[in-house]
Amino acid sequence: MRKSVANRLSRRLPDAPASPLASSLASFLPELPLAVAFSGGADSTALLIACVQKWPGQVVAVHVHHGLQPAADDFVRHCESFCAALPVPLVVCRVYARHASGQSPEEAARTARYTALQVAATDGSAGVVCRSVAIAQHADDQVETMLLALSRGAGLPGLAAMPAFWQRDGLAFHRPLLAVTALEIRAWLAQQATTFVDDPTNTNQQLTRNRIRARLLPVLADALPQFRTTFARSAQHAAQAQQVLDEVARDDLATAAGVGGGTLQLARVQGLSRPRQANLVRYWLRTTHGSTPSAAQLGELLDQISACTTRGHRIHIKLGPGFAERRGDVLAWYNARPDQAPRP
Repeated sequence: MRKSVANRLSRRLPDAPASPLASSLASFLPELPLAVAFSGGADSTALLIACVQKWPGQVVAVHVHHGLQPAADDFVRHCESFCAALPVPLVVCRVYARHASGQSPEEAARTARYTALQVAATDGSAGVVCRSVAIAQHADDQVETMLLALSRGAGLPGLAAMPAFWQRDGLAFHRPLLAVTALEIRAWLAQQATTFVDDPTNTNQQLTRNRIRARLLPVLADALPQFRTTFARSAQHAAQAQQVLDEVARDDLATAAGVGGGTLQLARVQGLSRPRQANLVRYWLRTTHGSTPSAAQLGELLDQISACTTRGHRIHIKLGPGFAERRGDVLAWYNARPDQAPRP
């Protein structure tokens, strides 16, 4: 099997440059060695094969076992067999992805997955320390992410959807297939005459993302044939606008931060317009405390900041997983039960 898979891939390599997938990979130039997130599904299989063809001996596959469905062990066995036949080193990471109270299962699984990818890429367990990680999310995934964000009333960060590149703790993450559709990936795989697994949860239409994929995307394709391209353009505009807002918030935080940077001077915040106050508080919470408030929580806090005109005015509001509290002339945030709140 090892020889036959390698021979098939080698024979078909000359045909690859004509495909949209190969065109996207041609401009993908990560730092090597490269770790590829490999679920065994169609998208990650195509990405892994293409990367191995382009950088033989410089690629490691990383499979994350979430333990959330009975088929998970079968996925591992498939990945082990596939990588042995390719051949490419494989690291299997078993993670605990159960969600905590107040956390969605999808968020818990995503957090566990990226943490596992980070560790596997950098701990040398595959025999090398990788400089980059590639993830196989594609154009359809990007549209689904934008539509989910719209359905939840998200702001610019949500509408910006998934970035093609970002860094986390010094490791570069890439999504090189965001311009390639799911159908184009499947067509490329058919040319490779290779196998992959289908995750049974992808057909579960109780999940909003799957309903969007099965019901909404076909309608959009019929009504707006270029919707993937135009949606991607809108996501780029949203990302650029958010970058500008972050630059403004960074300047405002430099002026409004209290001693040590963990608090905000209320008088400085009150001197800003309400939209700029909201932008500053979101940025402060995200970058200083790793927290994101709901729109209702943020609105209530801004109302209280506006009403805070006397020394005796008290602020104590749930904000994200913690609480915002007035302490003298500053606004502080802490993550604890109200009866555990630290006092000035």
